[in-house]
Order: sequence, then structure tokens, then C-alpha cells
Amino acid sequence: VAVGRSFTLRAVAFGQRDFLKRAFAMRAMLFACLMLVVACAPRGTMFIVSPELAQGDVQTVFVGTTRALEPNGIYGSGRSEVMQFARYDVAIPPDRVAGEIKYPKRKKLDPRTDFLTTAQVHYPTDPAFRTDLGKALRANGREAVIFVHGFNNTFTEGLYRIAQLHHDLKLPGVAVHYSWASAAEPLGYVYDRDSAIFARDGLESLMEEVAAAGATKILLVAHSMGAALTMESLRQAAIRGNSRALPQLSGVILISPDIDVDVFRAQAHAIGNLPQPFVIFGSDRDKFLRLSAALTGQEQRLGSLSDVSRVALVPSSALTSFT
Repeated sequence: VAVGRSFTLRAVAFGQRDFLKRAFAMRAMLFACLMLVVACAPRGTMFIVSPELAQGDVQTVFVGTTRALEPNGIYGSGRSEVMQFARYDVAIPPDRVAGEIKYPKRKKLDPRTDFLTTAQVHYPTDPAFRTDLGKALRANGREAVIFVHGFNNTFTEGLYRIAQLHHDLKLPGVAVHYSWASAAEPLGYVYDRDSAIFARDGLESLMEEVAAAGATKILLVAHSMGAALTMESLRQAAIRGNSRALPQLSGVILISPDIDVDVFRAQAHAIGNLPQPFVIFGSDRDKFLRLSAALTGQEQRLGSLSDVSRVALVPSSALTSFT
């Protein structure tokens, strides 16, 4: 898939070809394209308004997070050892192009063009979260999409992105967002990498909660450093023999994964049979992955490989490439 004049998007799918349905592949391509188009969007903050002031469709997003809650009621960049659960209703403005997110200015909110939050619920207990999520799952075919954001993201940016993707791509099922404690700073790479390691248990716990709430199909979508976090969570779940989180996975999409290639191969072997379909999108022209490679003393990361044969021997490795 060509994006712009000098950008090539590469997709690698692991598993038997029968698993990679055309609809799934096209949806995954759209995920990747939208993430690439909006990579340089301005920073976002949340404004909560009454539902009467909002315009457009409202997208509900369930949240599991290891971010610490700040005094203003918004999850920040600090880490929480206690997994926290929430639900947000996000108004998708009608006057915009697909893939675009515009954040409101403090003194001038425009519901026709700005993403706004119309409701937030912080759940005091896990069962309360599970009960509300279960109701939503039963109304949406018991399907869920868990989105894991990447490096340099505020809580609001990740939340609004999954709301936008779910709405614009008309995804089935319930939108679920896993938000880990990114510093939301371009120079916060090391902090973010440590936060991703810190957040491994939280993602596994969220997958368990979604399954316990009644989901029979769970699609994992992870971007950038969030892909490394996702692979680590899948690895430890497999090693632990987690029979609650893994059986319900209906696919994994890694977009521009910021992972060392050798580490990915080791993770894949530890997982064993990768969830199917398992799709990787990347580009050897990704500037953020080039920066990551430089910081780690490497030429390429998993998401910027020019030679996909380097990952061709992972389990279930019938390989399909799209260029």
C-alpha cells in the first residue's frame, strides 16, 4: 500500500493463509494508514461537557489503565501499582475528515469540529466495571477491540484515537482502551520503555477482565512501543498458562512495532502458536523507528525491517507480504 509519494507500507502476516480473511486484512491496512497519517497531530487535552452541548455520534470507550489519577480527574503520566478501570463517552464531531482529531481550545469549544467528552465513570471495583462491560458486550455480539497506544501519548490522545478509529472504521464490538503511563514527552523514551515493562501485568489483567465480562472474540491492536508491551503480555500469559485471556483472542495487529527483532523472535517462540490472524505493519521509512534504532544502537526495529525473512521462522510462519 503506497502512502504519499515516498512511503511504502509493509504488512507481514503469520499463520495459515486461511486465517487471513480479506476483510480483516483491509481493516488492518486502514488501521495502519490512519495511524501514519495522524502521527504528527498536535497534543490533546480533555474537556468534559454536558451531552446537550455535543454534536455528532457518541462513542463509548471502556478503559483499563496503570496511569495514576491526577487531582483534576484525568489520568496522567505517573504510574499506578493498582489497575484502574473507567468508561468514557466521546462525542465524534460531524465536521471533519476521516482520521482527523481536533482538540478544543480552552476558551473556544466548537462541538462541530472538536472531540469532546460527554461522560466519565471511574469504577470503584473490578466487578462494577465487569458488569457494565458485560452489558455492552451482549449488545455488540460479544466482540471487543483492545487498543494499546504507543510512545509519547497523553491519556486523552490514546482515548480519542480509539474512539475515532472505532467510529471511522465502523468496527464491530466494544471499544476498550489500555492506557499505560507514557511521559507524553519526545525526550521521554527511556521512561516510556520502563513504563511499558511496568504495564505488562495490567494488559494481561485487562484481557482477563474483558473475557470474564463475556467477550468471545478479542482483537488486540497495538502501536509503536505498545506493540512491545503487547508481545510481553502475551509471552507471560503463555508462560503462565493463562487459560482466561488467551483463548478468546481473535487476532493481533502490530502497527510500526518498536521491538528488537531478536527479542520479537524470542517472544514469539515463547508464546508458541501466535493468535490468528497475526499481522505486522511497518515501513523502513518510519522516522520514529529510525530514532528508536539509533537510541538502541541498531540499524532497524521490527516495524522498519526491509528484509522480512528475518522473522520468517517464528511459530506458524506461513508468510504473506503486502507491499
